[in-house]
Amino acid sequence: MLLLLLGIVILHIIALVLLFVSTIVSAWVVNPNSSSDLWTNCTLISGLSKCDYADSGVWIQAVQALMILSIIFSCLSLLLFFCQLFTLEKGGRFILTGSFQILASLFVMCGAIIYTVKNGMWVHPSESFGFCYILAWVAFPLALISGLIYVILKKRG
Repeated sequence: MLLLLLGIVILHIIALVLLFVSTIVSAWVVNPNSSSDLWTNCTLISGLSKCDYADSGVWIQAVQALMILSIIFSCLSLLLFFCQLFTLEKGGRFILTGSFQILASLFVMCGAIIYTVKNGMWVHPSESFGFCYILAWVAFPLALISGLIYVILKKRG
């Protein structure tokens, strides 16, 4: 049972780290002459870097909010898990913990979908997605799986 709990916590922490990295690091779209993330869109023009900030579009602010909400709900879910681990009665399920983690996964999915659809308004369509965009999509199933495990998990002993 201890290995199962340790595995679940490690899975949760991996998803949380992926959410932090994908939200903070500047690599949602990468090109030799430009880079774009959730906060800025920088382009190298004639040796000078020109950066546009995210206040230029409502959709990018929605993506920012959804990614930040996913981090908050994932952190709250981890804290709730430890609280419920010590306070939940025997045989009880970690419903609240799982619900928060599933919400976190849905938030990151919605943010990544909005970014995918509206990306052409923010950067040139010929540019390719960077590793942070991919990390956001990897964090989605990890958070969803850990949330479903929490919902199924019963407290023993």
